[in-house]
Amino acid sequence: MEERVQWTANGLRFAGIIEFPQDMTPGERRPAFLALHGFGSSKESAMIRTVTRMLTSLGYVALRFDMRGCGESEGQRGRVICLEQVQDTGGALEFLAGTGHVEPERIGVFGHSFGAAVAVYAAGTNARIAACISSGGWGHGEKKFRKQHASPAAWKRFSSMMQEGRRRARRGESMMVPRFDIVPIRPELRGNLAPGSILEFPFEVVESMYGFTANDVVGRIAPRPLLLLHPSNDTVTPTEQSIDLFMHAGQPTDLHLFADVDHFLFSDANPMLHSVVRDWLARYVPLRNA
Repeated sequence: MEERVQWTANGLRFAGIIEFPQDMTPGERRPAFLALHGFGSSKESAMIRTVTRMLTSLGYVALRFDMRGCGESEGQRGRVICLEQVQDTGGALEFLAGTGHVEPERIGVFGHSFGAAVAVYAAGTNARIAACISSGGWGHGEKKFRKQHASPAAWKRFSSMMQEGRRRARRGESMMVPRFDIVPIRPELRGNLAPGSILEFPFEVVESMYGFTANDVVGRIAPRPLLLLHPSNDTVTPTEQSIDLFMHAGQPTDLHLFADVDHFLFSDANPMLHSVVRDWLARYVPLRNA
């Protein structure tokens, strides 16, 4: 129950897959969610596929797609600029709303990690997004980087990289930066990355993340619902980032922290996590025939 799709937005062709509930009948419209993948990942991420399967099993339509420069979508490979991905989310929303498969006024957005920060920012700046779910997201780029590179030696390396990138940018040059120099991930967690994930990015990506502050707009999501999910001890994206988002958000906003899992929340079977999402959806984005 899925359909491969393409659309054009902001002068680029995007690739995605719409997934449908098994009990959906021809001509029926359902509430839906966009599923935003993580940093330099793609729609083929195992975690994103787990999320869309969960959503369709609960009766929702789901669209997972490749951001520009990722997967099968057009754009300079690896150029994953935060505000450009916010634009891409808006383009995907417009496309999905016009397919005839969904209730256009009831399209929410789910995002993981980098995609979660984009999802929150998109929901805060686009009133057409009906609801938002953030998994392992962040709201303040500089604070996130300082915690991710916490030791004096690590922060010195990161700061030196930033200085060199800015120096080259002033000369009209671009510098490529290895993925794990930007966002450190412990080796034992790297198997959760999608096949083909981008491992090197232009310095402009680092600058865009450093200055990206979803905290500034998360309060505008209210009175639309927001669900913040985060591991209670996240070694990739600091847990305090979701707590800060909660403190800046309006209501209704729910924050749930989960033990015994690290960053890739949906990569393993977690009945507690799934029950939280299921109950939240039933309350705030109910199926009309439920």
